[in-house]
Amino acid sequence: MADKKVGYKFKNMSKIITDEKLIEEILTRSVAEVLPTMQDLKNALLSGKKLRIYVGADATGPQLHIGHATNFMILEKLRRLGHEVIVLFGDFTALIGDPTDKSAARIRLTKAQVEANIKSWKEQIAPILNFKDRKNPAKILRNSKWLAKLKFTNLIELASNFTVQRMLERDMYEKRIEEGKPIHMHEFFYPLMQGYDSVAMDVDLEIGGTDQTFNMLAGRTLQKSYNDREKFVLATTLLVNPKTGKKLMSKSEGGFIALNDSPTEMFGKTMALPDEVIIQVFTDCTYLPLEEIKELEKQMKSWANPRDIKMKLAFELVKIYYSEKAAQEAQENFVKVFSKKETPEEVKSYKVESKKLLEILVETNLASSNSDGRRVIKQGGVKIDNEVIKDVNFNLSTGEHLIQKGKRFFVKVIIG
Repeated sequence: MADKKVGYKFKNMSKIITDEKLIEEILTRSVAEVLPTMQDLKNALLSGKKLRIYVGADATGPQLHIGHATNFMILEKLRRLGHEVIVLFGDFTALIGDPTDKSAARIRLTKAQVEANIKSWKEQIAPILNFKDRKNPAKILRNSKWLAKLKFTNLIELASNFTVQRMLERDMYEKRIEEGKPIHMHEFFYPLMQGYDSVAMDVDLEIGGTDQTFNMLAGRTLQKSYNDREKFVLATTLLVNPKTGKKLMSKSEGGFIALNDSPTEMFGKTMALPDEVIIQVFTDCTYLPLEEIKELEKQMKSWANPRDIKMKLAFELVKIYYSEKAAQEAQENFVKVFSKKETPEEVKSYKVESKKLLEILVETNLASSNSDGRRVIKQGGVKIDNEVIKDVNFNLSTGEHLIQKGKRFFVKVIIG
């Protein structure tokens, strides 16, 4: 760049572990692609050189789901090998909005919204990444530290490394052009900004989902241009239902298992997953050894009831984010509610002002939106005090009521 490069430097003195078996598992589990090649990255990890590795995340919403956790789990495994690992919160890039996989421009967030999301995300990934290790803790950085300092001349120089044709090769832009939808200029800045993160931190490896490959490769281009060296890109698999081809962790499609769901919610949502995704979720979202997962897959194909295998999956997930005791309690609660059709002993209570059922469903998180609430009510999926309600305009009376959604979700509301 014309001006002095703005970046971040730190030292770490941990010892590097070069166990080939451990490295092989890291590079083959939940990994879709490695660039430039898998062997090149393996050689770098076997060399004993301390690598600087990061996962970037724009805190665009308050919740992470178990699919997001895949990247952080790989990052933690590399940290345990002694490498420097960074969780980079895109507090600056979140203000731009990542256009990835979007058919329309993402709504830009305010600084206050981003800060609130970052605070929540730190808490959610704490069970996965060790930020308190004395010798080699995982580190948290924010890209506003360098991106906010860039001058317009810097942006021009950054942009000179890419062509408009290359930007327009992205599928979502082609789709928008076909549909006559606008492509805003600021969206082209996003991969430039994310790419410069690699330069500023001078990283050796970036980890992200396959939907982030374009942005990660932008960082590889800039790392070669500004620091004259290679940057590896490790693209992880995305959770997709093999039958429908749709993303598994989608609020709109259902099946969204948040890292900050309660143990009961996490267990119940896992049990609601379709059978065909069980093995992939085991592989991408738990620490269960691959040998055990393969054995479970054989059992499912021969004699085992998928429900029993799914029960083990739910137990493993809750154990990661809470504890083994919490997982056991959540399992017992599920069996009690699902098998015996009983009301759980612990039901979350809410004091609400509105008497409108639709508003109460949204306020108590039994519905993600008014449209979701209307759908559930019309389908007969809501009970009030054990009575099915199908009227979307239903009003509750003053007092205490037990509301049930589906077979597993209960809340107690106190009105007035």
